[in-house]
Amino acid sequence: MADRMQKASSAEEFLPAGRPSLTKLRKAAADCRGCELWKRGTQTVFGEGARSARVVLVGEQPGDAEDLAGRPFVGPAGGLLDRALERSGLVREELYVTNAVKHFKWVLRGKRRIHQKPRATEIGACRPWLESEVAVIRPEVIVVMGSTAAQALLGGGFKITKERGRFFDGTEWAPATVAATVHPSSILRVPDREARHAAFEALVQDLRRVAKRLAS
Repeated sequence: MADRMQKASSAEEFLPAGRPSLTKLRKAAADCRGCELWKRGTQTVFGEGARSARVVLVGEQPGDAEDLAGRPFVGPAGGLLDRALERSGLVREELYVTNAVKHFKWVLRGKRRIHQKPRATEIGACRPWLESEVAVIRPEVIVVMGSTAAQALLGGGFKITKERGRFFDGTEWAPATVAATVHPSSILRVPDREARHAAFEALVQDLRRVAKRLAS
């Protein structure tokens, strides 16, 4: 096992054999050493939600609160996302929420652990977990939140500012359609109150388009 962990360069080496369930995937991911981020994170933060979810929400990586709790989107960004989902008509308990990267990458500033953007190699190493989650759930819509998640699923040239709100069919994630919006944490960083409110309303509108797509 030690040699396996030392030489691993992808999560693929840690996937459970056979036809996995979300429970088996989550258990296997707890011991993932597919990249170096396991050394920084407190624990693997796997996705959670309904096995029958019609929508999968994908963020970048867990933050400080998520790293400590072991659950995705439970910190300030998660609270904002919950409010946006409620406004849009989507129910979080009926969705599946996860991240492109399952460990928290951070740098210490004073006493605070500050988020660091994962490298492409780290995103690529973690990709088998996301692919497996999607394969088990088979959602109708995948919503990527933020540029890192969007580029991880739709390619490095994808621009949230130009393509948000659209639906992309016929991608490698088919039969699911893929939609892109901003990451909730980006809204929290907007300093101006009015601009922050406008950014929140735009997120709600993006999610309402998803809800409308499901109802059509």
